[in-house]
Amino acid sequence: MAAPAKAAPTRAAIVGIAGPALLAQETALFAAFPPAGVILFARNIQDPGQLGRLIAALRQALPEDAALMVDQEGGRVARLRPPHWRAHPPAASLGRLFDTHPAAGLRAAWLTGALIGLDCRAAGFTIAAAPVLDLSVPGAHDVIGDRALASCPAAVARLGRALANGLLAAGVLPVGKHAPGHGRARVDSHLALPVVPDNVLDADIRPFVLNADLPWMMTAHIVFPALDPAAPATLSSAVITNVIRGRIGFEGVLVTDDLAMKALTGAPADLAARALAAGCDIALYCSGDFPATEALLRTCPPLTPQVRARLQAARARLAASAMTLDGDALAAERIRLLGMIA
Repeated sequence: MAAPAKAAPTRAAIVGIAGPALLAQETALFAAFPPAGVILFARNIQDPGQLGRLIAALRQALPEDAALMVDQEGGRVARLRPPHWRAHPPAASLGRLFDTHPAAGLRAAWLTGALIGLDCRAAGFTIAAAPVLDLSVPGAHDVIGDRALASCPAAVARLGRALANGLLAAGVLPVGKHAPGHGRARVDSHLALPVVPDNVLDADIRPFVLNADLPWMMTAHIVFPALDPAAPATLSSAVITNVIRGRIGFEGVLVTDDLAMKALTGAPADLAARALAAGCDIALYCSGDFPATEALLRTCPPLTPQVRARLQAARARLAASAMTLDGDALAAERIRLLGMIA
């Protein structure tokens, strides 16, 4: 009897797909060069029925423990939207509530994390790319803006922790972003490469330091000249080793921000190689462009044993944190709390 075919090794990448259904060429690519996960965007999501079919197809095509990720912060960054899914407030509204009613603000942040998590888990996602741990900074570009919880590092840390704990309680892994801090950027990193003074780093990293035990974090495409004048954090071994792993003390899964963003220049496959060589665990490429995705997965190295251990630790954390929640009751409580700042 012939031995069963050995499964291809899982690549250290999470990728996007083109549209609302998995294409035959994508299925074949994932069989030959399986990614560590897939991230979905608005172009991939129409309604619960369609999304359920897509998630089922992805589960068939991907490794058993592959991540299914979605950007679902609340406010303007939401891929699951009404009328099929709940609307969630922008992070800044949680910060405003915290300013005047700290206990209510923390509770509302936990409720928001839990409700986002319930929506994501019911849809089939395992990871929500939240909370944003960047500071709200006057004069900075609005790319973060009301996505930030507050301007005070301690407040951001506490609210971010509450939101992350809500996600975990609902059965979804949180991702703290964008380390070591994106809030001061004066240009949109989707369009250009921001440069941030290093003398503000102590304040900007504080929310990340106080949440260093989160299971996942995402890097920032930002240059910190005194640390590494030649490369943004995502591609900088100096920033990743000395700041994210060092000063922040993060030991979990480190994923890049989207390598398709215009802050970075170069072929996505080359950028992925540079990010992984710099110390990122997983390269994130979201565009869904098939030739570029194929090139990236063909050249991307497999997950290392160390990264596999980090992924397993994150899954174990989730299994220990998830609980049974009543979404309707939580939503009603959040409405009442947010009414305190109406």
